[in-house]
Amino acid sequence: MPNRIIIPTASQEGLNAHLAEHFGRAPYFAVVDLNENGEVANVKTVSNLPHGTGRMGQPHDVVLGLKPNAIIAYGMGHRGISSFQSVGIAVLRANANTVNEVIAAYKENKLQELTEGCHDARNP
Repeated sequence: MPNRIIIPTASQEGLNAHLAEHFGRAPYFAVVDLNENGEVANVKTVSNLPHGTGRMGQPHDVVLGLKPNAIIAYGMGHRGISSFQSVGIAVLRANANTVNEVIAAYKENKLQELTEGCHDARNP
């Protein structure tokens, strides 16, 4: 079954992009599509919405529009976690530094569910 995974990133470098520290403040999102065999079929980067105060915009809306099966992030607020989970999107804690490393961990089922809001400490 194909999967679409969203990962907040600090740059637009695709699989080589480093993860952003926090979902809501990520400048970009890597969109990784896995095929039926679990192999990467497509990778693209989308920008988070700009916000008038200089902060990032509405990442929740951006991500919902991309129709992911899972989101992998170092941290996310409680409301974001609950909102995504309520519509069947898995929210998982990142355990590596780049998109490629996190996708490898996902495919090996080595990621845990992100349950605590705003967990900023990385634990690769």
